[in-house]
Amino acid sequence: MNSYDTLIIGTGCAALKCADELCHMGRQSLAILTDDERAGTSRNAGSDKQTYYKLTLSGFDGDSVGEMARTLFSGGCVDGTHALCEAALSAPCFLRLCELGVPFPTNRYGEYIGYKTDHDPRRRATSAGPLTSKMMAEALDKSVRAAGVPILNHRLAVSIATQNRRANGVVCLNTETGAFELYAANHIVWATGGPAAAYLNVSYPLAQSGMTGALLEAGAAAVNLTEWQYGLASIAPRWNVSGTYMQALPAFISTDRNGGDAREFLDGCFAAPGEALTAVFLKGYQWPFDARKAKAGSSRIDLLVQNEIARGRRVFLDFRVNPFGDRFALSALEDEAKDYLLRAGATQDTPFVRLLHMNAPAVDFYRSHGVDLAHDRLEIAVCAQHMNGGIAVDEWWQSGLSGLYVIGEAAGTHGVYRPGGSALNAGQAGAARAARAISRAPEQAPAPLDEADALNAVRRVAAACRENTSNLDALNTENAARMSACAGAVRRPEAIRTLLEDTTSLLQHFEDAARYHDERELGTLFRLRDALITRRAMLTAMLDYVAHGGGNRGSAIYEPEPRNAADLTGQVQEVCLTENSVVCRWRAVKPIPEEDDFFENVWREYRQGKW
Repeated sequence: MNSYDTLIIGTGCAALKCADELCHMGRQSLAILTDDERAGTSRNAGSDKQTYYKLTLSGFDGDSVGEMARTLFSGGCVDGTHALCEAALSAPCFLRLCELGVPFPTNRYGEYIGYKTDHDPRRRATSAGPLTSKMMAEALDKSVRAAGVPILNHRLAVSIATQNRRANGVVCLNTETGAFELYAANHIVWATGGPAAAYLNVSYPLAQSGMTGALLEAGAAAVNLTEWQYGLASIAPRWNVSGTYMQALPAFISTDRNGGDAREFLDGCFAAPGEALTAVFLKGYQWPFDARKAKAGSSRIDLLVQNEIARGRRVFLDFRVNPFGDRFALSALEDEAKDYLLRAGATQDTPFVRLLHMNAPAVDFYRSHGVDLAHDRLEIAVCAQHMNGGIAVDEWWQSGLSGLYVIGEAAGTHGVYRPGGSALNAGQAGAARAARAISRAPEQAPAPLDEADALNAVRRVAAACRENTSNLDALNTENAARMSACAGAVRRPEAIRTLLEDTTSLLQHFEDAARYHDERELGTLFRLRDALITRRAMLTAMLDYVAHGGGNRGSAIYEPEPRNAADLTGQVQEVCLTENSVVCRWRAVKPIPEEDDFFENVWREYRQGKW
């Protein structure tokens, strides 16, 4: 039996931020459990210029915590309490990262400069480059290790022990030994990232799976499971092709499965080459798929790519040649795109040279992964990139289970739309809030766990699925591929209904259907089961959304498109598991708090430890 006052599950930016905060608050009985300390999205994902969204800290344009909160709240299906917390903590969390050495740029006067990102009315966005989150994770990791926090590697958290609606421990699989381990705790902070295993086509790194199913199975409710971000990404390596990858205007090529019959497929889908080129350019900073731009905007590009793949073809970006051959001309672009490229000096002869001029690190990234864009095509797909929903948490990022906090992408604090880069800020802000809440309780040894009660279920699954053969990869690939085909950016309710029935049946008969050969596959077994639990909840949420009159919104369109769709952006859909089913319910969003913050009153409450 291992005992700590506080356990943090995960080693991404949010997890490490929470540990860093707790260390600064003097907490000592603290440990981090992780399946792989170098895995996950924070350390292995990015884009051409990975964005961090925070309060404006430069220039003469006005901004305020309240205004930033309104921006976050305006995305729809967002609780105002979360929007206000994320806005209020954006500056201190950002400045802590700068303190730790993350190289966010300043101008000659020391202002942290910014730029506009998607769904951003200001210039709140900043970036330390394509690997911003990796730099954040490394800086926080260095601080946490210097404080002496134990990081226990090769521990896959597979189950949460509970008693009377309180989380009191975690069951881990030691992936090196194949043994189960028990950890008792008073406070558990779950930071395993988004459910990357939900789909087959994802831009999440291979090392990311997420463990949302364990939270649902423990009794935590989820919110907004219908809301994701999808966008164009390369398949090998998995990487978002946003920003300058699109603004360099590459050719879009489709081939048959063997790479033959290559042809440009955007040609003829637009009224003129200039319209197509402008849509590709705008795809750069309108990168996530957006239902509002699906018919007459940049998201037509995503749908055309999806259609080619649905026909059994493969899609590539080709930076070696200009699109449309002799008909290519920068002068054909609409003014917004043309002026941008002229101002950037990106008027070179080929997409590759334009990309190299605008963003050499974007070229270097692929070269470091064995893809030379000067000589190679880049295979892409419409991929799931980020879950905007997740586990329901309060204003301290505590779930419905007492003692269980959920931070980072696993927490459902985003709504339908959000400014680009706000996820990095949300992870830092949520981590700080959870740490503050934990610090208000006395640090003490937790009560021991009942070993049999905590371990019986996972031992039963492990024993029942042990066979002489393995089918885990095949089961997962088939189920995940069907998710991408019918429940991604394009959703087909009838196919979703069939997939839900099959997924539910597979879960009900999991111990008979799933097979593994030896202990080295136990991690894969429990990740598969966790993914199936999450998919079942997602599919149920999608059908419930349609049943409530929901239509095309955010990063999803529904086919057939509903008529007179209801506007549900003022409500939050909650999803929870019961013993035999998945239950959905709806509630109104919580407004942004507007309290009378008279200084002496708040100061007194602060001194009393209320906040």
